[in-house]
Amino acid sequence: MPCPVCDGTTWKTIEVDGVKRVTRCDCIRASAAARLLADARIPRRYQHCDLENYVAYNEQLTKAQQLAGRLAESFPVVDKGLFFQGPPGVGKTHLAVAVLRQTITTRGARGIFYDTRDLLKVIRSTYDPVNRTQEMDVLRPVIEADLLVLDDLGAEKTSEWVEETLNLIVNARYSEKRTTIFTSNYDDNPDSTDPDSLLFRIGFRMRSRLHEMCEFLYLDGADYRELPPNGGVQELMTLWKMRGRTARKPTLPSRTAGQARAQLRPRDQADGKGDLKWAGGKAGNR
Repeated sequence: MPCPVCDGTTWKTIEVDGVKRVTRCDCIRASAAARLLADARIPRRYQHCDLENYVAYNEQLTKAQQLAGRLAESFPVVDKGLFFQGPPGVGKTHLAVAVLRQTITTRGARGIFYDTRDLLKVIRSTYDPVNRTQEMDVLRPVIEADLLVLDDLGAEKTSEWVEETLNLIVNARYSEKRTTIFTSNYDDNPDSTDPDSLLFRIGFRMRSRLHEMCEFLYLDGADYRELPPNGGVQELMTLWKMRGRTARKPTLPSRTAGQARAQLRPRDQADGKGDLKWAGGKAGNR
């Protein structure tokens, strides 16, 4: 259906100081935003997410919502991205997508969303020991996007290839000061032998970069997926208080300390330092 203002011509007439002028119609911006949103890879389940329909019922959730709104309103003039961490179901992905959608629709940003495991799966599927063109075709929009949302960091199975690939993406965006939003269920615990810590999952180098790139925010709340039908804020608060009686730390699959030590990279066991190198990786490491 043609735009009712310009009748599909993309031009409209305006009057300035009594003089009529012709200018581009606002539908051009709306059309461009729709294309950018379509290219952003936002999953259907989260396409409704915005800052207005995010339910904040405690101080931490309210702070996270406010900082998310501040980033969206200030973009692209921002110093840091955001790192949302906390247990499943507290709205980390909702807030990340809300910022992504707002920056696309109001700022014309080129944004992209990826679940970390899906991104690695796509990159892995392009593996060619001779030609890396396809691999870079996947990596380039992720590295160069104005705003990247990398969801569920740390959930992927650790390996040298996974670490090097994620370090390449993070380091490239860090170097170019491109804004990134991360989410993770893992606690930012500096103990490298704790298998439930973010450090154990991503390594020293990436954690150091992330703390410089992002403001870390822990979201403490109830799992909205446990909300009964027609449940509301009061029910969420009740679930949150019940969770608080047990533990506020994310409940995640655990391993023994021996398994944790066995999976530490040699350089992490030594002193947490090492030179970043990019290698396509061997098929067996993927």
